[in-house]
Amino acid sequence: MEQKRFIDLSRLADRKGMVTFSNFLNLNELNLFHQVLSDIETSYQLSGGYEFAERQMIAFIPDALYYANPLPVCSFPIVCLHFRPRHPKFAESLSHRDVLGALMNSGVERSRIGDIRVEDKDYYIFCEDTISEYLLTYLQQIRHTAVTGEKIEPELVQFKQKFEHLTGIVSSARLDSIVAFAAGKSRTQSANFIQSQKVFVNDCIVSSNAYECKENDVISVRGFGKFIFEGSSGITRKGRIKISLKKYV
Repeated sequence: MEQKRFIDLSRLADRKGMVTFSNFLNLNELNLFHQVLSDIETSYQLSGGYEFAERQMIAFIPDALYYANPLPVCSFPIVCLHFRPRHPKFAESLSHRDVLGALMNSGVERSRIGDIRVEDKDYYIFCEDTISEYLLTYLQQIRHTAVTGEKIEPELVQFKQKFEHLTGIVSSARLDSIVAFAAGKSRTQSANFIQSQKVFVNDCIVSSNAYECKENDVISVRGFGKFIFEGSSGITRKGRIKISLKKYV
């Protein structure tokens, strides 16, 4: 989505006095949105349908409707589709890639689909409400596994986000040091990731190796995952710092 589109949606919401919504946005698109915040004429709120969602939709909210209160998740045009195997005993072990591939074969644009969650043999797809009935009708099979689906309200879906706790020692809280530790790469490789715009901090691309990570920063490294920087817990005799991260799994 082009940056101008964000501004246009905000102006439309302000002019008509109604909430307008973007499609689902990936990290690159969210970064573009953050670059034009100064031109946004309304309040705004993001949601992907559940806590910790990566792909998110933006609601542009006229000030007259905002009242300093957050927009309920149920106000977003997002639904959750829950699919499961028709015959669990004979079902394959399906991955996120398998489910996404089946969805892309449906002809639906990726921007109209949010996160896909695979929980054992339960498959959850967040999508725009307007395409939900089509997907329920179309998606009868994923790879060789016959599936059946139903629509559920996002607020009824409760995922327990799993984390892997990582602790280590780095030279500083600079972004290149933290990324090197998180990705298991050298500082030089880490710097290349950053300069190639493959690293996001709180949904924004950070191109400076010297950025000082702050407690609770959410760091995404393309190809290596997403992490929460929990901060430092002390300094070694050699002046290096002990850090801890939570990796999304």
